[in-house]
Amino acid sequence: MRWVRFSILLLVCTLLNAGNLLNSISLSSFNIRPDLLLVLLVFLSINCETTDAVIASFIIGFAADISGTAIGPYTISFGLIGSVISQMHKVVIMKRMVHQATAIFVTGIITGVLGRFLTFFKTGETASNVYVVVFGSCLYSALVGPVIWGGLSAISGWLGVRKQRYGRLAGR
Repeated sequence: MRWVRFSILLLVCTLLNAGNLLNSISLSSFNIRPDLLLVLLVFLSINCETTDAVIASFIIGFAADISGTAIGPYTISFGLIGSVISQMHKVVIMKRMVHQATAIFVTGIITGVLGRFLTFFKTGETASNVYVVVFGSCLYSALVGPVIWGGLSAISGWLGVRKQRYGRLAGR
């Protein structure tokens, strides 16, 4: 992976997540919007080498913490879940949009609930309807995720991420 280019992409995604630009496409009064860092996490965990994916997962989690309220919970949850996904990338094939959307949704639910749980233990504060926002954000991310995945696939060569090969000769 080309880490400087990854840092530029991560900075853009973090600024979009933390800024108000995504509020223009948010849904309902709960401000439900897609999580670009979540889509980036799943994409890189599936398509990168295991070592690069684990490092990138923790870095993306730290970026999610910076754009959020507390430092630490999302670093842990994104890092752990990204590590698990990167270990499974030889088993799970993500060629179809339905599989990509499902992976983004499930990863978002797990990281969202784990991140909110760790935030509660760290700060002791909770928000009303927090799980509605987590579920809505994961669903929205899963719906727009395959489109973003296509864009990330188009720049994967620029990022230094190899194209995933499928088939019985893929491991050779």
